Amino acid sequence: MKQSDVFRDNADNCLQLAERAEGQPAHKRYLRMADAWTALANEQDWLDGEIPPVKVRVLRTQDA
Repeated sequence: MKQSDVFRDNADNCLQLAERAEGQPAHKRYLRMADAWTALANEQDWLDGEIPPVKVRVLRTQDA
């Protein structure tokens, strides 16, 4: 199993915990944790070369 898949499993677990959370603070905390795990998974995919880096637009100036 890839590391990014482990991170996504952790995100899914956090979402399940958020559904069962008693109270708004705990619910929000688990949602933030799920977002963080998902971001880590995406970053790991990038590090592993599975997704391309973000394209950067280069602005070109014209000579007057």
